[in-house]
Amino acid sequence: MQNTKKNPLRVALGGLGAVGLPVAEWLDSGEEPGLELVAVSAGDKERAAGRLAHLKTPPPVMELAELAAVADVVVECAPPERFLDVCGPAVEQGRILMPLSVSQLLHHMDLVDRARETGATIVVPTGALVGLDTVRAAAEGNLRSVVMRTHKPPAGFQKARWVQEQGISLMGLNAPKKLFEGSVRDAADKFPANVNVAVALGLAGLGVDETRYEVWADPTITRNTHWITVESDIVRIEMNIAGEPTAENPATGKIVPLSMIATLRGLVSPLRVGT
Repeated sequence: MQNTKKNPLRVALGGLGAVGLPVAEWLDSGEEPGLELVAVSAGDKERAAGRLAHLKTPPPVMELAELAAVADVVVECAPPERFLDVCGPAVEQGRILMPLSVSQLLHHMDLVDRARETGATIVVPTGALVGLDTVRAAAEGNLRSVVMRTHKPPAGFQKARWVQEQGISLMGLNAPKKLFEGSVRDAADKFPANVNVAVALGLAGLGVDETRYEVWADPTITRNTHWITVESDIVRIEMNIAGEPTAENPATGKIVPLSMIATLRGLVSPLRVGT
């Protein structure tokens, strides 16, 4: 009888912050036997090793560029400026790449062309977005407009590059303040660590240049909130999601690591729901 049992997919995590650590803990739990955590990377390797010490099988802490050599799946959840250090080798070595810093992909779309040559696959998790499958389906028809508005508590934008460069003070804000209005592409340049969900929406639908986007710092809310309106020739879509931010990084919602886990599970599950 033929042995159809497959070896687990080897997973490496490029980053160990608000997303990477929960994903590492889940992989280590063995809940999904089709996946195996084989390596992680972080800026402070000694601190990273300490954060992993409680795992049943702590993985080695490696350099970002070394992850692709030991893994089948490379998850990028690093600071935006380290995007290529994780993603370049993963694509070159034909791995499955799951990037969290989707805004950085816009600056390196040559990776998509290179992936066609090397056999790599780039899988963008849904993250904190809702209805991405529906938008992708509508995009197969005739999309007319896609508009998104994001409101986050001011703490979620305090470290945003655009806010710091413009000298915008968010301390003591007592009413919603619009920080940006324009295309998703322009927003990705100004808020590279804050608008990954909008970039995912743009890539799924009309494109990042035609998708309109607003960014608000809002002291009246406690959750990272997104409103999306999609118009096509066959459907009108109105969506809203309000996600609890993580304590470690208020710009990142608690749903994001769970989305990464769900996407990883989908790689090996015999049943996959959604496109």
